[in-house]
Amino acid sequence: MRPTAVQPDPTRRFRKVAFVEGVSLLLLLFVAMPLKYAADLPLAVRIVGSLHGALFLWYVYEAIDLRLTKQWTNVRLLVALVVSSIPFATFWFDARLRRELSPAT
Repeated sequence: MRPTAVQPDPTRRFRKVAFVEGVSLLLLLFVAMPLKYAADLPLAVRIVGSLHGALFLWYVYEAIDLRLTKQWTNVRLLVALVVSSIPFATFWFDARLRRELSPAT
């Protein structure tokens, strides 16, 4: 008999990916871009930009997965996709999700 792997909750998985994607956007904008223009290091943008692009695609996948598995509305999916392109906004969206998921006290 093979042990079955426990699948993580899709919302928790999305929140983790959202955090990493948000950090990668900040690194791209506030570290790699200044390095490109101030220190003439375009490789920084190439590396961080590629990483951010892959993380963004993963974020979009996870958001669509939540739309399908957790019955997110189209509006919520659209908000999740829009905040992914605004610095610090994924952290706001994550805090909002966390408040909704936490039991009322």
